[in-house]
Amino acid sequence: MSDRVTIALGSNLGARAGYLAAARTAIASLPVTRLIATSRVEETAPFGSGAQGPYLNQMVLVSTRLAPHALLHALQRVERSLGRVRTRRWGARTLDLDIVRYGEVTCHSEELVLPHPGLAGREFWRRELAELEAIVERAA
Repeated sequence: MSDRVTIALGSNLGARAGYLAAARTAIASLPVTRLIATSRVEETAPFGSGAQGPYLNQMVLVSTRLAPHALLHALQRVERSLGRVRTRRWGARTLDLDIVRYGEVTCHSEELVLPHPGLAGREFWRRELAELEAIVERAA
């Protein structure tokens, strides 16, 4: 059985729109995963400290049979393949992929918390989720 999963995409280094496009393609190509809908891309201010440029953000809705941790590891491979280097928390990055919701699953492990704890504090994520929900509702 497949679960519906929302994934947040963000980029604030280099060809930001290109990184988001490449990430969408890579996510759609993951095994037992199908891209259902994408929100529009929006620009937001960065989180954290230090001088860095604004982010381009987008959220996608997928259907997948990958387990939550397997999906997380696949998304981290996509990040690395597109130049992501993890140096400091909240630092600038070519690509950031976060699992925001994984169906009705709740999880609290060292590497994955579901739903994503940042959801409550990121208004743009809530806007993007509402946009995805409206797209799915219109298609039903």
